[in-house]
Amino acid sequence: MAGLKNPLRTATRKAALAALVAGPFLLPAAASAQQACGNSGAGFDQWLAGFKQQAVAQGVSPRTVTAALNGVGYDPNIVATDRGQRVFGQNFFQFSDRMVANYRIQQGRQQIQRNPSLFGRIEQTFGVPGPVLVAFWGLETDFGANMGDKSTVRSVATLAWDCRRADMFRTQLLAALKIIDRGDLTPQTMRGPWAGELGQFQFLPDHYFNYGVDFDGDGRVDLIRSAPDALASAANYVRALGWKAGQPWLEEVRVPANIAWDQADLSTKLPRAQWARMGVVRAGGGQLPADQLTASLLLPMGRSGPAFLAYPNFDVFTEWNNSLVYATSAAYLATRVAGAGPFNRGQGDRIPVLSMAQVKELQSLLNARGHHVGRIDGIAGAATRQAIKVEQMRLGLPADSYPTPDLLAALRAGR
Repeated sequence: MAGLKNPLRTATRKAALAALVAGPFLLPAAASAQQACGNSGAGFDQWLAGFKQQAVAQGVSPRTVTAALNGVGYDPNIVATDRGQRVFGQNFFQFSDRMVANYRIQQGRQQIQRNPSLFGRIEQTFGVPGPVLVAFWGLETDFGANMGDKSTVRSVATLAWDCRRADMFRTQLLAALKIIDRGDLTPQTMRGPWAGELGQFQFLPDHYFNYGVDFDGDGRVDLIRSAPDALASAANYVRALGWKAGQPWLEEVRVPANIAWDQADLSTKLPRAQWARMGVVRAGGGQLPADQLTASLLLPMGRSGPAFLAYPNFDVFTEWNNSLVYATSAAYLATRVAGAGPFNRGQGDRIPVLSMAQVKELQSLLNARGHHVGRIDGIAGAATRQAIKVEQMRLGLPADSYPTPDLLAALRAGR
C-alpha cells in the first residue's frame, strides 16, 4: 500500500489459516534450528548455499534454485528499512480522509462498471462482491499503480538471513521459489516492495502460492500483470478468511446519547433487533431490521464521532490488516464504492486527539494500574482499548474505550 501499514500482516492471521498457509513451506525442524542468522552480510553466502540444498529437498527444481538464487547478495538497505519502520500512528479521521479519497471511490466504481462480467464471475465463484475487492485494491496499490520495484528474491533472502524474523522469511523465500518453479513469475519479473509483498493486492509469497488463481486462463497465476488473476485471488483469500456471501460488512448508524457506551466493543456482538431496542437507527433515520444478524457497535473516534455497526464480515477486514484504523477505512471505502454516502463526523473533529507520546504515557499508566496492554507503542490496540474501558467505568466516565485527555489527566492525578 502506498502509505502507512503493517507490511507483515500475516502474523495476525487465525492460527488455523496460518497453519494451512505455512504447511507446504515448513523447513525441516532440525535444519531450521541449526541454521545461523546474522546482523550483517558476513556469512550470508554460506547460509544461502545451504538454503539452496534445502529448497531442492523441499521439491524446488535445481534449475529454478540456480536461476533464482545464483548471484543474489545481501542488501543492507533492506535491513535498514525493516529496522526503521514507523509505527502506524494515524487516527481514523486522519487516515480515512487521506486514503478514502474521492478519486479512489470513483475509480473503484468505474472498475466495476467497466468490467461487470469479470466482477460478476468472481462474485459468483467466491461470493465476494466487487466493492470489497476494489477497496483493498485501491488501498494496497492504487489499483495496481504502485506495486514496488525491488527484487523480491533479494529482499526476502536478505530478511531470511537477518536474525529478526529469519524463520518467517525463510518460509517466504521457499514460497517465492515455488512460485517461480510453478512458472507463474520469473526471478526478473518477481518484484515488489522491500518486505516481499507481491502483486496488485500485495500478497506475501506464501499467500500468493496458496490462494493465487489463474482466472484469465493463460496457464499462469500472475498477480502482477493480470487484473483478473489478482482480483480472483483476492476473492479466494477473502473467502478463506471467513467471508459470508450476501451479508453486509459495515453500516453507518445513529446512536442515542444515553446508550450504554460500554457496549461499543468489537467483542460485543448483539442481534440487530437488540441494537434497535437500544435506540440504534440507520444513518438516515430508518429502523434497523428486527432480525438476529449480529453486529458490534464501532466508534472509531469515540462517542463523539461517527458510529457504525460492524457485521461478522467486518472481521475479514481486521484479518487482512490488524490495524483497526486500516480495517475500518477499507470497510468504509467498500461501502462508499457500493453507493453509501460519507459518514457523519459528529463532534469528532472537536475532540482533542492524544499524540502518540501521550498514548504511550497512557499505556504506561494503565499498566501501572495492573492492566496488561502489551507493548508500549502509542497505538490504542484491542488490549489498550479494553483497559481504557475498564478505567472509564471505574472513574464514571463514558466508557467508549477511546483514549481522551480527560482519562489521561485522571490517571496522571492518581485517581
